[in-house]
Amino acid sequence: MLERKTAKGRTKVTFVLPDGNPDGPVSVVGDFNHWNPAAHPLQPRGDGTRAAEVSLPAHGAHSFRYLAAGDYWFNDEHADGHDGTNSRLHT
Repeated sequence: MLERKTAKGRTKVTFVLPDGNPDGPVSVVGDFNHWNPAAHPLQPRGDGTRAAEVSLPAHGAHSFRYLAAGDYWFNDEHADGHDGTNSRLHT
């Protein structure tokens, strides 16, 4: 799931997944962090989900995926679209 808030030409995007689905650590990786899995690991939240927040320029488009333990790559079913193997996000 994607949560968005826009202010002053930026869009704060929060990438949200259920806690424990999939098991183990998960990171969001994309063109906004040079596909670096260490840049945005999802952290547990009090509501039973885990999330990572990224601030991006407004009015842009970005490719991203999630990377879980065991080199398991997957897309966000709530993304704005897909471009081949990646999810797409519009800010």
